[in-house]
Order: sequence, then C-alpha cells, then structure tokens
Amino acid sequence: MTVQTPTQFPASPVADQVAFDRAELSAILTLYGRMVAAGEWRDYAMSFLRDVAVFSVFRRAAEFPLYRIEKRPKLRARQGMYSVVGMDGQILKRGHDLPTVLRVLERKLIRPVE
Repeated sequence: MTVQTPTQFPASPVADQVAFDRAELSAILTLYGRMVAAGEWRDYAMSFLRDVAVFSVFRRAAEFPLYRIEKRPKLRARQGMYSVVGMDGQILKRGHDLPTVLRVLERKLIRPVE
C-alpha cells in the first residue's frame, strides 16, 4: 500500500476589480438624477473590470450607451484616470478630477429658454 500526499495546487490570484468609490458614485448619480429629471437619460449600467470601471448611460434600455464614464487607475499619472466617452468612441473629456470631467455632460443640460 502506498501513501500519497495530497497535491497542493497553487492558489489562483484573485483579480482585483476597479470600482467607483462612494464619493465618485455620488457625483455620477447626482448628474444622472438631474438628467433623468430633464428627460434626457432613462437607464444606466455599471461594469467593474480588472483595469477599468465603466458607468454607461442610455436614452432607452435597448440601445448603445450615449455616454460612458470610465475610471482607469493606470492612467492616473498620465492624462488622468477619469474620462467621458461619447457614443462614437470619441473621448469628450479626460482629467484627474471627476466633477471637472463631468462638466462636459452638464453643458448638455443647459438649454436656452424660448
């Protein structure tokens, strides 16, 4: 009879996810609430991946996102880790401060009164 020792498998490293913290999510949801009240936006989705966190905004639930608010911590030292991306993939604003980056979307809320 032979005795075998149990095989130790290397523990797979748990992939860290990038996520919005409470203050960041509060700033995003404040803007989202104002745009919903104005009738511009209707739905949102959040994705938390290994290297990016994305908050997507939709006009209707079953279409492409109008805007994506992204957080990429790897770009912190370069252009800034926050960016707003349009429907066509064009980066509308990028920076180090989230409220400053979100101002590009607030401009769309301001309309002339007729």
